[in-house]
Amino acid sequence: MSVLVIIEWVNGKPAAASLEHLAIARRLGLQGPIVALVFGAAPFVVEQLISRGADKIYAGTALEYADYSSDIWVDSAARVAKETGVSVILAAHTSRGAELVPRLAFRLQAGCATGCITIENKDGSLHFTRPCYGGNVRETVRFNTAVAVATVRAGTCDALPADVSRRGEIIDLGPAPATRIRRIELRREAAGALRLEDAKVIVAGGRGLNGPEGFKVLQPLAEALGGAVGASRVPCDLGWCSHAMQIGLTGKTVTPALYIAVGISGASHHLAGCGNAKTIVAINIDADATIFRDARFGVVGDFARVVPALTAALLALPPIL
Repeated sequence: MSVLVIIEWVNGKPAAASLEHLAIARRLGLQGPIVALVFGAAPFVVEQLISRGADKIYAGTALEYADYSSDIWVDSAARVAKETGVSVILAAHTSRGAELVPRLAFRLQAGCATGCITIENKDGSLHFTRPCYGGNVRETVRFNTAVAVATVRAGTCDALPADVSRRGEIIDLGPAPATRIRRIELRREAAGALRLEDAKVIVAGGRGLNGPEGFKVLQPLAEALGGAVGASRVPCDLGWCSHAMQIGLTGKTVTPALYIAVGISGASHHLAGCGNAKTIVAINIDADATIFRDARFGVVGDFARVVPALTAALLALPPIL
């Protein structure tokens, strides 16, 4: 039994979640090799994967692999899975993973579990645990199929430290498979320097910000904490901010050390995306808001007064050496 990990990368390096998945693969204790599949990455990125736990790497270096294409990635992943005889395939719980994994599972006639928070090997049987019903319940599933495919949420496992003494095999995928998709135009949405998935601190705004100007109040606080700004679904749907900032059941899943929810009511579909944060701080004018049930600390008050005051207090602190 071996594991295939589909790698995502950000700004020229493997995504933190992908490195975590290599660690998960090793900790399952299966007998086969850990196989990594990476598309469009530079050679030095591929070598990093070996030091982080991969035994064998299939790398798509052709130009067609550079940008995400569901057809190309599904075909290539299915081919590698069949050639290597893997029994488990892991991918990040991102927009790419959410599209790729169900299609890949159908192609391989495999069981599929999305949004997992733990994967355990119990007496040779793999158990996949994930939140359901908007994060209010957790379910554990296992499959009778020969292959199981899963997306795994970020922050559920620590990545292995780099071991430069490790050696592995690198195989080029060769030409990209044919695709039915013809790209007309590619537009890259402007994003902050820090991805929400990688941020240790997130300041998120909701309907209670009352408009796009409210997010300008949050930005200085996020910068003071070295974090990123996120949002609940309503501000994104109303056009107050980019959908790339959305956190929740239909947005991104984040696991920061500190999550400051400003003007967010605390609906279950939002907490499904941030409920695993180590500490949640709620700022809301409504003392009865549901978010206070899940927050460790809460402030009842107008964010337009509370957030600038908090930012000023943080900036007045002496620097930490």
